[in-house]
Amino acid sequence: MAEEVKYTEDNIRSLDWKEHIRMRPGMYIGKLGDGSSSDDGIYILVKEVMDNCIDEYVMGHGKRIDVKIKDGLVSIRDFGRGIPLGKVVDCVSKINTGGKYDSKAFKKSVGLNGVGTKAVNALSEHFKVYSVREGEMKEASFVRGDITDDSKVAKSDEKNGTYVEFKPDHTIFKNYNFKVPYLDKLFWNYCYLNRGLSIYYNGEKYQSNNGLLDLLESEMDSDPLYPIIHLEGEDIEVAFTHARQYGEDYSSFVNGQHTTQGGTHQAAFREAVAKVIKDFYGKNYDAVDIRQSIVAAISVKVIEPVFESQTKTKLGSLEIEPDGKSMRAFVMDFLKEKLDNYLHKNPQVADTLEKKIKQSEKERKELSGIRKLARERAKKASLHNKKLRDCRIHYNDQKNERREESSIFITEGDSASGSITKSRDVNTQAVFSLRGKPLNSFGLTKKVVYENEEFNLIQAALDIEDDLENLRYNRIIIATDADVDGMHIRMLLMTFFLQFFPDLVKKGHVYILQTPLFRVRNKKETRYCYSEEERRDAIASLGKNPEITRFKGLGEISPDEFKNFIGEDMRLEPVLVGKDNSIENILNFYMGKNTPERQDFIIDNLRIEEEVA
Repeated sequence: MAEEVKYTEDNIRSLDWKEHIRMRPGMYIGKLGDGSSSDDGIYILVKEVMDNCIDEYVMGHGKRIDVKIKDGLVSIRDFGRGIPLGKVVDCVSKINTGGKYDSKAFKKSVGLNGVGTKAVNALSEHFKVYSVREGEMKEASFVRGDITDDSKVAKSDEKNGTYVEFKPDHTIFKNYNFKVPYLDKLFWNYCYLNRGLSIYYNGEKYQSNNGLLDLLESEMDSDPLYPIIHLEGEDIEVAFTHARQYGEDYSSFVNGQHTTQGGTHQAAFREAVAKVIKDFYGKNYDAVDIRQSIVAAISVKVIEPVFESQTKTKLGSLEIEPDGKSMRAFVMDFLKEKLDNYLHKNPQVADTLEKKIKQSEKERKELSGIRKLARERAKKASLHNKKLRDCRIHYNDQKNERREESSIFITEGDSASGSITKSRDVNTQAVFSLRGKPLNSFGLTKKVVYENEEFNLIQAALDIEDDLENLRYNRIIIATDADVDGMHIRMLLMTFFLQFFPDLVKKGHVYILQTPLFRVRNKKETRYCYSEEERRDAIASLGKNPEITRFKGLGEISPDEFKNFIGEDMRLEPVLVGKDNSIENILNFYMGKNTPERQDFIIDNLRIEEEVA
């Protein structure tokens, strides 16, 4: 019989603000992570400080923000009004303290809860803030939320504004690295949504003069089928076109916040753009054919928006205040007027758009029979061939708190998939086993996805045939051997995703699993090394004649050891498409008609991302 646990006054605890944030960081910044995902906590910390700077710009104060990130230390300086000097300490260390509660002008701000910089402070091993107002400065420093220096107000010849400097706590954010492409996108989005704002990140200037038009032009991997349609109204801005790619690609924003998981505004746009176009042509085109290959961005401003999580990645607001109009009606009415007028005034664009719709309709109907057979084959194969060892928690389960952890490993061979299967967390980690090298799908049509067994089964396992919103796993992890054959398989899989499901890459769902190349150990300690440099350091540290093992393939790593590499400390490299590295260019370079020189380059130099040390 279990021992009875007494429940008395001694069991009741009151945590101060920093203790609660440090004990439950997920409530404030979402998942922690090591920086390999764009929504990892270290980027949320940067964003929370940046949001305050942006609000100053929106209020008409300060057109420049300076950002520096080096060796994990982040510094951000705006040139707004500066925090009132008597409240500098309170604003970064007292929950529910801030200026946005008492200003109508801040009603369309994102950070209305008075938590942002307090969370940054509590989760940083070093935090410094100073404010300059009219020739005077107030400065304070903290360690993990505890104040260590509270300087008196002093004279200053600096310009007005606020400076925040912090270093994420390495005991909370383990082995973290800032990824340049994620920061790059964050800063560009701020500029697209705030025309005229200048952000200087490590000396590089970011600025936009044309808003979402600039954003879409930067996102396009090839020339659009027709000029980008850019429409603006009060509290709403949209831009869209169709491209030479598969799928639908959306960027959506609320009050300057990038809603990476969409929400009511994005859903309203998808519905409205299809209805307005159908009405314009007077034909009952299928919405799927209208939206196929669309690339779009939508930004709305909402009074006191309701989000589905603290990190504000999905809008839940159903109504537009103060008139109570639904989000759906608000977006629909805007597009009915603006888009309909645009198409009437631009008949050449309207003609090109309709041709694209008819082409998508023709392709869909041609594939319908093949798709039906492919679904039946996939169902039979997954049951009898055991290609997929599924997990219990899936990404499309909106109500599950652990949905973000859901992952699928795509691996080669029975031995490697067997080791991962025996080591995995059956709740959140699935395993898909490849048979041989996948087909090189470069330049092929989507027909091949249904006719090729491996591709068809991968698509079925991910449940992405009809809509990426059904995606079953948040992280698609390519797990291949660290040799030439393994790298080739990796590239073939990346080509498949980039060619037919580019949104999976753009939205940050595709990763490469990093596993150790060496094991170095003596009788007291074992170290796993991911590079020659780490191997040399381990040998020097462990002393004379340590045992050194070179792992030639994933199948050589025992299940007991594999647990160390796919658990909390799992090393993942995101597959990223940068601003200057389009999908079309990547595919042409890596999977086109390679010369021997280029093959050597791929083997020697393949890097998926760039880091800030």
